[in-house]
Amino acid sequence: MGNVVLTFFDEIHREALNAFDLAEDQKKFTAMPSDALKICEEDRSRNPVVIMASDVPVGFFVLHTGKNIRDFTANPNAMVIRALSINQKEQGKGYAKEAMLQLPAFVSTHFSDIKELILAVNFKNEPAKKLYEKAGFQDRGQIKHGPVGPQYVLHYDV
Repeated sequence: MGNVVLTFFDEIHREALNAFDLAEDQKKFTAMPSDALKICEEDRSRNPVVIMASDVPVGFFVLHTGKNIRDFTANPNAMVIRALSINQKEQGKGYAKEAMLQLPAFVSTHFSDIKELILAVNFKNEPAKKLYEKAGFQDRGQIKHGPVGPQYVLHYDV
């Protein structure tokens, strides 16, 4: 596995992110980076993050704060992780797990007021749930209804 680093999105990443490919069965569970970036450009409470490996963008996700995450939590010091994806040709190399392991320190550095990370994972996406739990996220029994059915809401105390 190359050197994995989390960095905020910059225009130099756009071409690589627009070229991302996901398997059809994964597309129903997450947004493509190009689509998520459009939403981030309209909503400043969404912060796009690129997962880099050896200076190549291999993954992407969004850190979302503010009033629009109230359907997940009433905690004003929480942040929701959205639209996580790893480019299909880079999957299976441990990049997502490494990114999630690095995320608490990244958030503490850039968002010092954030004390909880939250994400939702579809019931049918067991591999993703296992990955998040290995990275320290906890299932506290909260369930949210998403666009493709019920989702586990997982928490991580920063």
